[in-house]
Amino acid sequence: MKRILLTVEYDGTNYAGWQRQINGLAVQQVLEEALRKATGERIVVTGASRTDAGVHALGQAVHFDTESSIPPEKYPFVLNTMLPRDVRVLTGREVPADFHARFMTCGKQYTYRIINTRHGSAIRRNTHVHVPVPLDLAPMQRAAQTLLGKHDFAAFQASGGTAKTTVRTIHRAELTRLGDEIILTVEGDAFLYNMVRIIAGTLIEIGHHRRGEDAFTRAITSLNRLDLGVTAPPQGLELTRVDYPEAAFTLPDAIRWHED
Repeated sequence: MKRILLTVEYDGTNYAGWQRQINGLAVQQVLEEALRKATGERIVVTGASRTDAGVHALGQAVHFDTESSIPPEKYPFVLNTMLPRDVRVLTGREVPADFHARFMTCGKQYTYRIINTRHGSAIRRNTHVHVPVPLDLAPMQRAAQTLLGKHDFAAFQASGGTAKTTVRTIHRAELTRLGDEIILTVEGDAFLYNMVRIIAGTLIEIGHHRRGEDAFTRAITSLNRLDLGVTAPPQGLELTRVDYPEAAFTLPDAIRWHED
């Protein structure tokens, strides 16, 4: 039995999120079905992040156990012939038997993309959120910087969140303008349910001068969700990268020697 780690990219437009659903097709389901065809085994995959319906991923991390003889690095070639075109496996590697894609993460990067033009985009409608009124970027950038550091982000989660603690550390929160796009990049040790979308929705209100640039500071102090803006739409959000400590990939000597 081997544990395999995959990096998976997907366009979440046609899916009810990452996690298997009773009432909709999920990315997890299509990946498990492809693995069953490839290995002949009933495989359950575990993802690093349970992205919502319509949310995309450039670097979702997924692990599973298998007795298949398929070399780990060949899984992208095998699975991509069976997966729909909006789901792609980018890398595959063997990891220790106790590796866990969700619980061993040490950081994640999310990206939120906004088109800030009078008229929306036909091509980018599924990967960006359209904001037709001009946004004032400077106060948005200043507000984003107040997120940095270790705080109790209880106000930054939507109802339904199940985190045992709401304390998180944000290492990076930046907004840049590239042509008609405004791009939010957030990096942290972990994130709460809908946290990045709540940050994005609040920043949009700040950019419209409907909310002060001290909104995040107020919410961190009050722990009150009402001190923040609306939850931004899902299609602008992308799970860009998942990070792990290097020790998480340390294999027993015999397996490491075999890989060499």
